[in-house]
Amino acid sequence: MSMDSASGWPFMKMHGLGNDFVVIDRRQGGAPVTAALARAVGDRRRGVGFDQLAVIEGDPDVAARLTFFNADGSISGACGNATRCIARYLMDETGQSGLSLRTDRGILTCEDAGNGLTRVNMGQPLMKWDQIPLGKDVDTLHLPIEGDPVACSMGNPHCTFFVNDAEAVEIEREGAAIERHPLFPEKTNVQFAHLIGDNHLRMRVWERGVGVTLASGSSSCAAAVAAARRGLTGQQVQIDLDGGRIAIDWREDGVWMTGPTAHVFDGVFSPEAM
Repeated sequence: MSMDSASGWPFMKMHGLGNDFVVIDRRQGGAPVTAALARAVGDRRRGVGFDQLAVIEGDPDVAARLTFFNADGSISGACGNATRCIARYLMDETGQSGLSLRTDRGILTCEDAGNGLTRVNMGQPLMKWDQIPLGKDVDTLHLPIEGDPVACSMGNPHCTFFVNDAEAVEIEREGAAIERHPLFPEKTNVQFAHLIGDNHLRMRVWERGVGVTLASGSSSCAAAVAAARRGLTGQQVQIDLDGGRIAIDWREDGVWMTGPTAHVFDGVFSPEAM
């Protein structure tokens, strides 16, 4: 899809387990995507609405370069579900069964997992306080925050709480407060999870710059890493999110995420909506 801001911005609407995205393909050039455009498109009443906006651009060394915006116009360093959806789109476009994508997180390997599923290596978690980053040197396995959460980065900061019942958490209040906790200078994504079986978690998500979402790929990776670090699970975990189930496998070469994708519709965003 080519893009001309005078006539509008062609886009694709996709989702992974209800975590929804607007995707703009700039491989053929066109006007740059700005924070103002992201906020306008992200308005669910006056725009299109999304949890994240993803921009596809050309890259000489891999299939494409991806950049992610949150609904508030801020940049997100990683978006696992959007990466998975775009990987599926590009594999279908090229007939390939695997490819690599460049993000701020690094180069991510993607592959067809069979049965309509797509698998992405989200890379290794960053677990040192200054890599996440945190505001001071603390134990990332036991943060000095009520509820004893775990922190890591999967390209963006994550804070995972293990609770008795994720359904009972007042996520709008608790998530918003932790997102802006002073220990996280760049704010944080927040996960609330409980164990429902062997290597099986139930989890709810508050995304930085977005709010409550039905699913999050990078949050699922972070929660699986946190559970394994705490000894609650092994390194292969099933996670039930509000939008459905995702599989996480923390291997020596990175955290692999496997799940479904959906390309819902295509459209053109009018400049009159700006």
